[in-house]
Order: sequence, then C-alpha cells, then structure tokens
Amino acid sequence: MKSHIIGRYIVADPKICHGKPTFRGTRIMVADVLEQIAEGLAWESIIEGWHNSISREAIAEALQLSRQDDFINSEMILNDSYEAALRKIGNKIQH
Repeated sequence: MKSHIIGRYIVADPKICHGKPTFRGTRIMVADVLEQIAEGLAWESIIEGWHNSISREAIAEALQLSRQDDFINSEMILNDSYEAALRKIGNKIQH
C-alpha cells in the first residue's frame, strides 16, 4: 500500500504511524490534535505544543475532514480516543 494524500496537509502512509492520518512531513497524528481540540485547547497552544510543526490551516483541514462522513467511516478510523474526540467536537458544535 502506498501513501494516500487525504488533503493539502494530511496524509496516510503505511510506513508512518501504521498508516493512520498524520500531518504531512510529521508523525503528528490527526487524532491527537482532534483530541486536543475536543479538550478545549486553543489552537495556538496546540501549535506551540507541537513546536510549530503544524499550522492553523492544517488544524482547520483536520477539523473539516473530521466532519465528513466518508472520512469518519473510511478504513482510516483511528482508535477509540479518535472516535471519542469526534463525539466531543460534535457535541460542542451542536451546542
């Protein structure tokens, strides 16, 4: 299986993090950032926490993709923490 480009900033490469979606050029998993968003961390804090390895635009793309059913229901579903993060984000958006 080869690398799958999911978006401008997000890829899934079987050689990196077992093929789970990561931010391009990093080993930062999308699920980890989505979980941080769900916990209420400010985007600037997230970016600083990852030593500026991701951008606001990359976070926005991850959030946008997380709202798409085809991304959520794809073979790239990550783990229970990812699904929990998506539920938290969804609940915050609805309220």
